[in-house]
Amino acid sequence: MAAHLGVDLYGDFRLTDAIRPSLDLQVIPRQGYRVSTYRDANAGLQVPVLAASVSREHLFDLFLALLEPLSPLVDVVLETSHDSAGSGHRDLYREGIDRPVLESHFCDFEELLLDDGCTGVAVVANGEPIEVQFDEHKLLIVYARNLKPFERLLRQGGVPRDDGMKLITEGEHLHTSDPRYAESFRQLCYRLGVGEPAEHVNW
Repeated sequence: MAAHLGVDLYGDFRLTDAIRPSLDLQVIPRQGYRVSTYRDANAGLQVPVLAASVSREHLFDLFLALLEPLSPLVDVVLETSHDSAGSGHRDLYREGIDRPVLESHFCDFEELLLDDGCTGVAVVANGEPIEVQFDEHKLLIVYARNLKPFERLLRQGGVPRDDGMKLITEGEHLHTSDPRYAESFRQLCYRLGVGEPAEHVNW
């Protein structure tokens, strides 16, 4: 197991420290993105969704790039499974923050966002139904009526479209963390002034 956890390179795709595939490699990590539709039958909702798997060396920069199409004022959700005792995760919410200010805070906590398998973030546009997630699996996920601006940014970043690709979440996988990241997450919460509960964008 220790040897498996030490492997972060699959071909030319490098994982962050946050996540590892299963020992039997049910899904082999690789770079790409796919487009599908999120459906909520109860709400009669259908929303286009983009999910991208990006190699570590480009991941954080592409996350910031995907925020560019959003409004100057955004809401942010911090997701954590620290201190959850296996009972899922908590969402912490902050409304109305200037996007450049938020991006600056994210840059200060780049290591946490990349390497902690217990931390995820979602940025929600103010006044329009767009949400960009950088989740605990270190996937980039976008919900938007129009995905073309986000697809263009990914292609410019060297991420090809492949609607048949499997994501690491579709096989067994391992999350990793470190006690110091729990404190770092608390510092990020303090910096952003987040609170509970969180509500995601209403479509």
